[in-house]
Amino acid sequence: MTTQSDRATVTAEQHAREEELVQRVLDSFAGTPDERLQQIMQSAVRHLHAFLRDVRLTEQEWKQGIDFLTAVGHITDDRRQEFILLSDTLGASMQTIAINNEACADATEATVFGPFFVEDAPRIDLGGDIAGGASGQPCWIEGSVRDTNGAPVPGARIEVWEADDDGFYDVQYADGRVACRAHLFSDAEGRYRFWAVTPTPYPIPYDGPVGAMLAATGRSPMRASHLHFMVTAPGLRTLVTHIFVRGDELLASDSVFGVKESLIKDFVEEPAGASPPDGRDLAGRSWSHARFDIVLAPADA
Repeated sequence: MTTQSDRATVTAEQHAREEELVQRVLDSFAGTPDERLQQIMQSAVRHLHAFLRDVRLTEQEWKQGIDFLTAVGHITDDRRQEFILLSDTLGASMQTIAINNEACADATEATVFGPFFVEDAPRIDLGGDIAGGASGQPCWIEGSVRDTNGAPVPGARIEVWEADDDGFYDVQYADGRVACRAHLFSDAEGRYRFWAVTPTPYPIPYDGPVGAMLAATGRSPMRASHLHFMVTAPGLRTLVTHIFVRGDELLASDSVFGVKESLIKDFVEEPAGASPPDGRDLAGRSWSHARFDIVLAPADA
């Protein structure tokens, strides 16, 4: 392994050669018509070359890196986004979210989008069930949507999705099922409610190159139990977030760094026979319930 003392032996002549190359690459982007693209490309070059020079990357390690990225590309398709998974596990997704969702009054915090969102999820009425026959303990979710002034937000579109009790999203099955995802709208007073399944821990897909990277570095692929939300309303910042289950032992080691204290909620378990809020017949099963009150920031915040 190359050590700090090894790097210290780089001669002044070698340092000058490396610096000259960096400058030539930077200069190659000097004529970029789009100023923002020029800024991004030149910054990427500076940081990439700084990384290469910091670790004194070997040619074999460079090839291994190319092979890894190639494998990430090969496994990515319209049902699996390995590049998002890589971004998530490196904390890049959460850092991008932090940059683009600055704190605003008491607005709900954002977290990772994840690779399993699907457009055009079915619509359910208030109090409907997103499970679609998926395995898992029934879970009643309710709350409100308001703005940072405390005003209710009627008609907010609320997208929700989650894994089933076996730890899989519907898109991970080959049979084309649609389950554990839906969208609904808040009522005239900003309230919403629906049935889901109680979130449980599950691993991110680890049968590909990202999983191999986690294994090689001694990291777990497990995610803390959670339920995804995306909430949109005119004039307000789109919110992409989760809620997490208080007491989950994985909260401190979530593989994509998505947990925030404000998003940890109490999921209260009720015994079989306890009456649910809407009187639904649960066929003698136990169930849980949680409340999530959502606050949306202004679109220009």
